[in-house]
Amino acid sequence: MIMNPRAAVHLNRIGPTLTPDRTRVLLRPFYPSTDAIARHIVARVMALPAAEVTRLLDQVLGEFADRHAQVEAILDHRFEAVNLLLESGKPPTRERQLLIGAHFTHEYSPESAALFNPSIVPHPDQTGLPPGALRFILSLRATGEGHISSITFRMGTISAQHRITVAPPVPFVSEPERVPHAAYEKGLFARKLQEAGVQNDICRRVLAQLPDDFTLKELHRVLLTSGLTATTNASASHAARGILLLAESNYEVNFAAASRPSQRILFPSAPSQSNGIEDARFVRFQQDDGSGTYYATYTAYDGKITLPQLLETPDFVHFKFNTLNGPAVQNKGMALFPRKINGQYTMLSRQDDENILIMCSENIHFWQTPRVVLAPAQPWEFFKLGNCGSPIETEAGWLVLSHGVGAMRKYCIGAFLLDLNDPTRVLGRLREPLLAPNEAERDGYVPNVVYTCGALLHGRELIIPYAMSDYATSFATASLDELLAAME
Repeated sequence: MIMNPRAAVHLNRIGPTLTPDRTRVLLRPFYPSTDAIARHIVARVMALPAAEVTRLLDQVLGEFADRHAQVEAILDHRFEAVNLLLESGKPPTRERQLLIGAHFTHEYSPESAALFNPSIVPHPDQTGLPPGALRFILSLRATGEGHISSITFRMGTISAQHRITVAPPVPFVSEPERVPHAAYEKGLFARKLQEAGVQNDICRRVLAQLPDDFTLKELHRVLLTSGLTATTNASASHAARGILLLAESNYEVNFAAASRPSQRILFPSAPSQSNGIEDARFVRFQQDDGSGTYYATYTAYDGKITLPQLLETPDFVHFKFNTLNGPAVQNKGMALFPRKINGQYTMLSRQDDENILIMCSENIHFWQTPRVVLAPAQPWEFFKLGNCGSPIETEAGWLVLSHGVGAMRKYCIGAFLLDLNDPTRVLGRLREPLLAPNEAERDGYVPNVVYTCGALLHGRELIIPYAMSDYATSFATASLDELLAAME
């Protein structure tokens, strides 16, 4: 037990600790640097004798079938993606198709480098639990080769005595399937184009040919028949690219309903997130009708630009990826309040890379004018402040965990309290960190860091999953009553 004598908050580091598991691998597309090389590869496989094809395929399946679910289905899918590279003639046998698919597939270990920046929310299914227990979903940022980050999940329970058990992850990791005929709402799509600065006469003419709810296939058809996909006109080409980029960045995916949460991984697949889906802050959001939806703000990274974006799911099986728009959509660390306040969505953010800001909007997709709500005040946060997940509603106000960066780039977790009806009013804050890296937590991918993307209340106890130096994840608890009493 750790006691902070000035803040008078007892923090309990209780574990368990989750470390990255490099044995959990994902099958991903593997493609050479040019189409010409890809054709050579296909031709070489096509030239193999039938007996050699059988031997090599048996070797591939013998080596990899036990490491993945439905290996042959994945190799079939990879063959379909490259079968246009085949020369005309007799189609290849099924064995040869699978071997071609294997040459365009590789294993990727999504958490080989780190498993960190957790966010915790109640599981949609709370049936079959002992009295006082809570089932939860834990999202984590998994980082692998090339520093590419994705979202992975774990499931666990909190007992009535606040003991935490995390279910062992399944050995297989699977990506979801894209929803093939997901519909776009034309009015919302047009507004997003306008906010992105690519709405012009060409865009309006394209949208005029689409129904009020259209699919990506219908959009491709209109662009093709309009001649925009092959135009040499720079303005028209820019408009077409902008339309397609927006459509490809707003999409839906489904996991197999029978899969376990730890089997599911959200790997970057849109242009805006090609180098990472980072630091998802999940929250169970209460809709106006009382129903619940899970939202997560996350940072999309394409290798040059970071942009906050939005995830939506009712059940952690079906996910919608949505772009956020407006001048306030920049930098990192947007965190949504768990319900509307005074009829508006409310969000914490850090556009200026120093202070915590707050903003309100009537539309969850568009964010305009942030204002500073909290600035660095103590030495441990002199460099910058940011939130550590969505605010938590208490009878005393909105409890917000924060992170502060001080000397030697040391990250600590603090807390502050906002007024329930006017969250621009700060009611109190901790003078000292609630959680700072100890000697066992200082070493990792990024040293001297403790960080979380979201905690939850279990009774009167605050459950805090937290990352240790951007490498592994553990858990701590603190009394809500002590925490509120320590606010200055």
